[in-house]
Formats: sequence, C-alpha cells, structure tokens
Amino acid sequence: MLDFCGKRMECVSGDDLKHRLSSRAALTPPPAMSASLVLLLLLPLVSAQTFGWGPCKTPEVQANFTLEEFAGSWYLVEKLPAFFAPGKCIRSNLTLMENDTVHVTSSHFFFDREWRFEGVLVTPDGDEPAKLAAHFFKFVPSMPDWVLATDYTDYSVVYSCMDFFHVFHLEYAWIFSRSPSLSPETLRHCEEILDREGIETSRLQEVEQDCTDVPKKSFSY
Repeated sequence: MLDFCGKRMECVSGDDLKHRLSSRAALTPPPAMSASLVLLLLLPLVSAQTFGWGPCKTPEVQANFTLEEFAGSWYLVEKLPAFFAPGKCIRSNLTLMENDTVHVTSSHFFFDREWRFEGVLVTPDGDEPAKLAAHFFKFVPSMPDWVLATDYTDYSVVYSCMDFFHVFHLEYAWIFSRSPSLSPETLRHCEEILDREGIETSRLQEVEQDCTDVPKKSFSY
C-alpha cells in the first residue's frame, strides 16, 4: 500500500487519498457564505483569472485515456491566467505510483529563483480516467484536472474550473508539450480544441521556456 507524504500534506494511503479527492474535484464554498460575498472576497484575484458567470463547463475529455502513457515530463507552453502559476519555465514531471496515483513534481522560475512543489493526481472515477483531480497542499481543496486531448508524445490540453454555487466560476487551461516548444500547427490544433469547447483562447499567455540566465537559487514548498 502506497503512503504519500507531501511537504505540507499529512501522510495518507493511496486509497484513502483517492477517496478523499473523489468528493472534492471542484471547490465548493461553505453554504453559509453567499455567492456575492465570495465574489467580493475574490475580486482582487479575478483580474488575474478567467472569470465567467454560471456553472463550470463540462467539456469532452480524451477517450481511452491511460496514465501510463501520460506520465513523464511536460513543458507548459501556453496557459490561461492563473495567480498560482506565475513566472517562466513551468515544467511538471509525472510519476505513476500505485492505485492509479500520480506523483507530480512541478517547478517554475519567478523572482530570480526556482520554485518547486509536489502533489498528487488521482482518478476519482475509474470509468472516466481522463478526469483527474489534483491536490498539492493539505489545506487547499483539490482541483479537477481534465485531460481534453493528448497524443502522449507531443502535446496535451488540460482544463480546470472552480465552481461557486453555480453562479460564477474561475477556469484554467494549459497547453503542454513534451519539449520546450510546439510547432505552430500543433499549437493551433490545441487552441482549436479549447475553442471547440467554448473555452476562451484570446487570453492565452505564452510561457517562456528559456531560463539559462536565471540564477540557480531554489525554494521548495
């Protein structure tokens, strides 16, 4: 039985973690909080996110998805704005563990140093393996990480959304590559996948992957 211990996570078994995340794939604020209050509290962050009214979308995901092929190193080449993913040279390494649990090590360069963090991906529903749930910190709710499309060897398109009372939502999208860049044709193909699902692409930001001039200071969290 796999036990996972993150820097800010309690140690839990893979099965226990999978059970916990299956009911927390989207952020649900406490019932006592009104939607207007939550929106007011989030206003400082909304400008750095992609905000929308109504519930989260339910886009189509990759058919016949397999974690074994999806594991490995990925470079982030484009993303929708996200306050928790600043900087450049954003990279993730996915290692398949037991019980369809994936250990994630991510890094990015920001403020002249390299920041690293660890977490896990699980498949809450075995019938829909492309609908992953990500958890990185003990006191932060898990987030859905849905793989909309991937060819496993070149690109992947991932979508996430935080739903608040079905009144409004914050959504995120990432285009990953197995190498530091994608061909223009492949990048456009990935953007068209997002367009087809009604996910805004006009706000996509390019992620620089050249960090040879960044001082080699590091900080883990």
